[in-house]
Amino acid sequence: MTYLYPQIIFSKLFGACLLASLMLLAPLTAQAEYGDVVLNNRAEQSGMRPVIFPHWFHRIRFKCKVCHTEVGFEMRAGANDILMADIIDGKLCGKCHNNKIAWGPQNCHLCHSGLPGLKTGIRGGDSTGGPGKW
Repeated sequence: MTYLYPQIIFSKLFGACLLASLMLLAPLTAQAEYGDVVLNNRAEQSGMRPVIFPHWFHRIRFKCKVCHTEVGFEMRAGANDILMADIIDGKLCGKCHNNKIAWGPQNCHLCHSGLPGLKTGIRGGDSTGGPGKW
């Protein structure tokens, strides 16, 4: 049985070298595929700061279909008619932001955190592997 010992060592060494080689082939810089979405169709007109929606943060936790099929969001920034009354009623953002899954709508400053004057649109990475161009 002692003659198998060098084969085991070689196997583990080969596996470690293969892993190291694959890591060297990986890109050195990481880029976010999804940026932040600024929502300001109504916010400033209502006396609130623009909403900064961290799309990347949600995307790393959920598949696209969760929000864009099951919750009902359109696939284009600015295309959704989002009203605070709907969120409070548990629609759109309010499906999760209900104080059970995530903070509720009474924590205004957590979403309405953009600087005044920001236009609705995507900030940061704006290319996706999705079905259309943003």
